[in-house]
Amino acid sequence: QVQLVESGGGLVQAGGSLRLSCTASGTILVIKSMGWYRQAPGKQRELVATVDSGGSINYAPSVTGRFTISRDNAKKTVYLQMNSLKPEDTAVYYCRAVVIGLANLGNYWGQGTQVTVSS
Repeated sequence: QVQLVESGGGLVQAGGSLRLSCTASGTILVIKSMGWYRQAPGKQRELVATVDSGGSINYAPSVTGRFTISRDNAKKTVYLQMNSLKPEDTAVYYCRAVVIGLANLGNYWGQGTQVTVSS
């Protein structure tokens, strides 16, 4: 089994910054990709940014140029640096990891961390 623990959410004024972290633990042979998704009230969960094992990165157009995703393979941790935050960035942010374990390929989610941006 794999667990993802997120941290770093909170309340910030528009224009401010936050840094989210997500660490994976458990029976992990390879982490194929890690990333961040978000879900605002009344909306579907959407991709924010992902990074795969080869270092390829994908951003949602709405965050390109403001958010930066990075990954520390040794620590099994992914980070999301969020700058120039806007009220529309307010959402619960979820970490996701695609992991190869001993016997399977699994898709895992963290519990979510609230990010609130005030205007």
